[in-house]
Amino acid sequence: MKNKNIKNVETEEKKNTPADLIFNKENYILIAISMTMVILGFVLMSGKSGDIYDFRRATLAPIVVILGFGIGIAAIFYRKK
Repeated sequence: MKNKNIKNVETEEKKNTPADLIFNKENYILIAISMTMVILGFVLMSGKSGDIYDFRRATLAPIVVILGFGIGIAAIFYRKK
Protein backbone atom coordinates (compact mmCIF):
# COMPACT_ATOMS: atom_id res chain seq x y z
CA MET A 1 0.00 0.00 0.00
CA LYS A 2 2.80 2.42 0.82
CA ASN A 3 4.61 1.80 -2.47
CA LYS A 4 1.48 2.61 -4.45
CA ASN A 5 1.10 5.98 -2.68
CA ILE A 6 4.75 6.83 -3.30
CA LYS A 7 4.37 6.14 -7.03
CA ASN A 8 1.31 8.41 -7.20
CA VAL A 9 3.22 11.25 -5.57
CA GLU A 10 6.15 10.79 -7.96
CA THR A 11 3.90 10.80 -11.04
CA GLU A 12 2.04 13.89 -9.81
CA GLU A 13 5.34 15.77 -9.43
CA LYS A 14 6.42 14.83 -12.96
CA LYS A 15 3.20 16.12 -14.57
CA ASN A 16 4.50 19.69 -14.79
CA THR A 17 3.42 20.37 -18.37
CA PRO A 18 3.65 23.69 -20.23
CA ALA A 19 -0.08 24.18 -19.68
CA ASP A 20 0.59 24.32 -15.93
CA LEU A 21 3.14 27.13 -16.21
CA ILE A 22 2.18 30.71 -15.44
CA PHE A 23 3.34 32.31 -18.70
CA ASN A 24 3.07 31.01 -22.24
CA LYS A 25 5.26 31.75 -25.24
CA GLU A 26 2.99 34.66 -26.19
CA ASN A 27 3.48 36.25 -22.76
CA TYR A 28 7.26 36.15 -23.09
CA ILE A 29 7.09 37.63 -26.60
CA LEU A 30 4.89 40.49 -25.36
CA ILE A 31 7.21 41.10 -22.39
CA ALA A 32 10.21 41.24 -24.74
CA ILE A 33 8.37 43.73 -26.97
CA SER A 34 7.49 45.89 -23.97
CA MET A 35 11.07 45.89 -22.69
CA THR A 36 12.29 46.87 -26.15
CA MET A 37 9.81 49.74 -26.29
CA VAL A 38 10.85 51.03 -22.87
CA ILE A 39 14.52 50.90 -23.83
CA LEU A 40 13.75 52.63 -27.12
CA GLY A 41 11.87 55.35 -25.24
CA PHE A 42 14.82 56.01 -22.96
CA VAL A 43 17.20 56.09 -25.93
CA LEU A 44 14.90 58.66 -27.56
CA MET A 45 15.03 60.73 -24.36
CA SER A 46 18.81 60.71 -24.17
CA GLY A 47 21.19 62.95 -26.01
CA LYS A 48 23.75 65.64 -25.29
CA SER A 49 23.06 68.17 -27.98
CA GLY A 50 19.91 69.90 -29.11
CA ASP A 51 16.97 71.45 -27.37
CA ILE A 52 15.74 69.63 -24.28
CA TYR A 53 12.14 70.64 -25.04
CA ASP A 54 11.95 69.35 -28.60
CA PHE A 55 9.19 66.99 -29.74
CA ARG A 56 11.30 63.83 -29.58
CA ARG A 57 12.44 64.26 -25.98
CA ALA A 58 9.43 65.95 -24.42
CA THR A 59 6.55 64.18 -26.18
CA LEU A 60 7.46 61.14 -28.27
CA ALA A 61 9.83 59.41 -25.85
CA PRO A 62 7.48 59.52 -22.81
CA ILE A 63 4.62 58.20 -24.95
CA VAL A 64 6.79 55.28 -26.14
CA VAL A 65 7.86 54.50 -22.56
CA ILE A 66 4.29 54.58 -21.24
CA LEU A 67 3.10 52.36 -24.11
CA GLY A 68 5.93 49.94 -23.31
CA PHE A 69 4.87 49.73 -19.66
CA GLY A 70 1.24 49.30 -20.73
CA ILE A 71 2.13 46.41 -23.02
CA GLY A 72 4.19 44.88 -20.20
CA ILE A 73 1.22 44.99 -17.83
CA ALA A 74 -1.04 43.54 -20.52
CA ALA A 75 1.53 40.78 -21.16
CA ILE A 76 1.43 39.77 -17.50
CA PHE A 77 -2.36 39.51 -17.44
CA TYR A 78 -2.77 37.97 -20.92
CA ARG A 79 -4.22 34.47 -20.93
CA LYS A 80 -4.83 32.35 -23.99
CA LYS A 81 -8.46 31.29 -24.25
